[in-house]
Amino acid sequence: MSNSLRFVDIIDSQLQRFFDQKADEVAEISADLAPLIDYSRSLLRGGKRFRARFCFWGWRSIAGLTNQPHPQTGDHPAFELATALEMFHAAALVHDDIMDRSDTRRGELSAHRHFEEHHKGSGFGLDAGHYGESTALLVGDLMLAWSSELVTQALSGVTVPSVIAGTRREFHRMWNEVTLGQYLDIHEESAWPTVSDDERFHRAMRVVTFKSAKYSMEAPLLLGASMADASDNQLRQLAHFGLPLGVAFQLRDDLLGVFGDPEETGKPAGDDLREGKRTVLIALAEAQMSPGVKGVFNDMLGNPEVTDEQIAIMQHTLRDTGAVDRVETIITESSQRALSALETDLLDGEAVAELRNLADAVVSRSA
Repeated sequence: MSNSLRFVDIIDSQLQRFFDQKADEVAEISADLAPLIDYSRSLLRGGKRFRARFCFWGWRSIAGLTNQPHPQTGDHPAFELATALEMFHAAALVHDDIMDRSDTRRGELSAHRHFEEHHKGSGFGLDAGHYGESTALLVGDLMLAWSSELVTQALSGVTVPSVIAGTRREFHRMWNEVTLGQYLDIHEESAWPTVSDDERFHRAMRVVTFKSAKYSMEAPLLLGASMADASDNQLRQLAHFGLPLGVAFQLRDDLLGVFGDPEETGKPAGDDLREGKRTVLIALAEAQMSPGVKGVFNDMLGNPEVTDEQIAIMQHTLRDTGAVDRVETIITESSQRALSALETDLLDGEAVAELRNLADAVVSRSA
């Protein structure tokens, strides 16, 4: 079994044990709470666990320098902290799908749609949509609380106060930044018509940085390293790697949201165009469109009723502007900048090799 598969199995086992414990706890309150556990368990089943893996190897990049043994089982604080990152990510997905009005997630109904259907199938009264959205909000909040609980559990055996404080500080920094980044994403969708073409690219990159890049790659690395008592210089080195890699990761995601295969993405083709996401790709493309083309394009962007034929026209327009090629160039440049940060003696060699492999995987979206 490969290291990546074994790691995923360990995180899966950690999560399932946690949900078993929570199922027993909520059963003592009410059987009506079981659907919350069942949905959460289902959402967190499977996946490539990129954030958990960056957290673990962030820890290992520091711990390996002091010859600490490589943990062989899941009963280790580094795995527990990595599991907290997966729980946090799931909470962010639930909230993000509500705000983006996304109907699907990983090929299944998104949380608010799932609970809307639960309402309808159960013959409940009042408004099914309101029930679904309200329940999903609470599920997301619950998973945020659980992620914090898992961080506390991971730190329970740590005896160095500065390590505990530093790890918690990084966790709360991540929580703050991704929440603020999510607001900026919502804000840009509404403020877009009031912003000049020259500003749009920089504002879209700001959303990429705070909503995704920092929390997807940089924060997990810094969390793991903080628990290994990393120095300020080591944290900076990991940040120099994690942030540009996170940018490349999100820009690849933006391309997949427009051109990706539904079998691979778990979402309909062109879903980001129907949702009207104002991404770096859209900013670069609109800057090259004539007023007439831009007007037609924006009439379709964000319209959930656009047809597959109209999506194909929009995709063709984006390619014609050269924006797709420009985004690919930014991805390549960001990836190279990230990898250059690993040319250092501040980090453990084994961990650096694994981080290089992970960097390749997240940009190409392979295992």
